[in-house]
Amino acid sequence: MSVKIRLTRMGTKKRPYYRVVVVDSRKKRDGAFIENLGVYHPLEKEEDETKLNEERIRDWLSKGARPSHTVKVLLNKKGIQVK
Repeated sequence: MSVKIRLTRMGTKKRPYYRVVVVDSRKKRDGAFIENLGVYHPLEKEEDETKLNEERIRDWLSKGARPSHTVKVLLNKKGIQVK
């Protein structure tokens, strides 16, 4: 089973926010997830844009979870190194 760290869409029409979740790669975008790791609000001010549980993210990365491209960009902005 391949595990990914990716975004799932929440919110209303034209006011989205996203959860950063750990999910089986075969599941749908908004399907069942294993763990919620944080939120990403693209419409907020830059300093309020992301709230991430860095400890759990590092734990999942060490277990071999692969972040999506967008999540990798968010992690690099927060200073979390992704190999």
